[in-house]
Amino acid sequence: MRGYNIWRPIMLIMIALITNTLVSNLLILFGLPRQTSEDLGFIAMIIAALITYTRMTKKRRK
Repeated sequence: MRGYNIWRPIMLIMIALITNTLVSNLLILFGLPRQTSEDLGFIAMIIAALITYTRMTKKRRK
């Protein structure tokens, strides 16, 4: 387990959940139906998680 960082997966999960909540709430605030805003929030969550993961692994490889 040497070299394993516990904070990376926790930070990845937190960024994904915060993005989902923020996008969903903003879209509901702008008047979109709840189901549509939740779907778009989920898509934004996946995109944010992928961007965060690629940035973390890029820094780790060098």
